[in-house]
Amino acid sequence: MKKHRKGDYRWAVQDLIAAVYEADRSQDEDGTEKIGSSAPAIEWKLEKLARSDYFHPQQHLSPKDLFEPGQVTVLQMNEISQEEQQVICAAVLRQASSARMDTQKEKIDENDENYLPYPVFILLEEAHRFAPAHEPSRCKMILRTILSEGRKFGLGVGLITQRPGKLDSDVLSQCMSQFLMRIVNPSDQDSLKYGVEAAGRDLLKELPALTKGQVIIAGACVNTPVLCQVRKRLTTHGGETLDAPVMWQSYFQSHQQTERKIKSAPPSSRKRPKTFGGISID
Repeated sequence: MKKHRKGDYRWAVQDLIAAVYEADRSQDEDGTEKIGSSAPAIEWKLEKLARSDYFHPQQHLSPKDLFEPGQVTVLQMNEISQEEQQVICAAVLRQASSARMDTQKEKIDENDENYLPYPVFILLEEAHRFAPAHEPSRCKMILRTILSEGRKFGLGVGLITQRPGKLDSDVLSQCMSQFLMRIVNPSDQDSLKYGVEAAGRDLLKELPALTKGQVIIAGACVNTPVLCQVRKRLTTHGGETLDAPVMWQSYFQSHQQTERKIKSAPPSSRKRPKTFGGISID
């Protein structure tokens, strides 16, 4: 089997599966080839991802398509599984990291599709899904690498979560600047005490008492931790919470109940009389 060298052409899933089997092949003492147990398991996972509607064997987005000055690219992944979210996150982070590093070190020029001549900042909403505290994650390692080394290559990452206690402690400790809003859960407060040293434990005690819009800013972005009030947003908000009491009252209104009964009523089994010219015919 011919070995594929990096850069020969764009690999498809089947090329990667073939390379996995080649790497997992060994020979017995009598010269008989034997396939290990890792290759079939990896093949199953790769084919599972290939069958997903969110991965294409050939089409892709290069860094210059994803990132551009003045452009915000939103990847909405709430409708796919957590494993698929982690795979996409890891792929985007690794691609962005390699592109910035190779561009900064002048290993590639502007004709390369991975050429990325400007800094990039990536925000991860619900960050505990991508770097969970006590669970394996496909993007945890690349997150740690970027948070510790990405700044010198112009690559930054911001983590947003309402449950810092569920976030990996190494990832949390690598965040150089913190914006802390009201947190009541004791386990989340404890995780910040050990993961966010810049804020100071006395100031962190105030987290449960913060009102709406108040935020504690600490870390490399300020000389000393400060308490700020965030102004009201100027844009419209599209994520309003549903008004459950109003919806329940509407459900039990008389005309709504009557309409549901009509829709769920079985069709009548009584035969309609046949008519001809307005005359009933039995």
